[in-house]
Amino acid sequence: MSISTWPAQVLVVEDHAPLRAQIVALLAGAGLQVDEAADGRLALHGALAQPPDLMVLDLHLPGLDGLALCRQLRLQAPRHVPVLMLTARDTLADKVVGFDAGADDYLVKPFAGEELLARVHALLRRRTLGQDYLLRVGPLQIDRRAQEAQRDGRRLVLPPKAFAILLLLAEAWPRALTRSEIIHRLWNDEAPDSDPLRSHLYTLRQQLDRPFDQPLLHTVHGVGFKLAWTAPPAPAGPAP
Repeated sequence: MSISTWPAQVLVVEDHAPLRAQIVALLAGAGLQVDEAADGRLALHGALAQPPDLMVLDLHLPGLDGLALCRQLRLQAPRHVPVLMLTARDTLADKVVGFDAGADDYLVKPFAGEELLARVHALLRRRTLGQDYLLRVGPLQIDRRAQEAQRDGRRLVLPPKAFAILLLLAEAWPRALTRSEIIHRLWNDEAPDSDPLRSHLYTLRQQLDRPFDQPLLHTVHGVGFKLAWTAPPAPAGPAP
């Protein structure tokens, strides 16, 4: 089964190579984009630089153990990253320690692949339960379900990659996204050798900004791109 309407990004942190390979293959086969790490410190660095949609986290790791990694992730990450902990520890006390460290769910080894998929599915669904299908940023409105966008009531005609860039920027608003973060989310490790964003950003600007007085898409020099606008001033009230 496919468990994501949008290619969700999952980071698998497991130092046992054969098990890590099995988990990666299972999740990739379910339609997810999967990154992997075997070292806790490197995994934390990667998750803070480009937060995944979900982390599957083993407890026994070199560099930084899973509990410490989860605690640091909760302290430092710019948004909540759901964490599914994997461990051979099956006592209630062990589970309480894991939840206290910030885990969202807990799966005891050995486990069936179907159960892992079900837990991942549930966490990803929980991540989107509070989201309205309609996403609004100033004069911009995006319908996630219909995959359509409008600005000031005017429909934007966007090809899939340009729409995907716009959706990423709107979901990240008001913060900026780095060029590498956008590329990684759209192409993972299969980005074209040339500048993969140039033509898509041009197409997006032609639809999003060119027909209007004020641009929404801004280049943040040295950082990346963001959506921003200045609200029009409120009409003056009647003179006293």
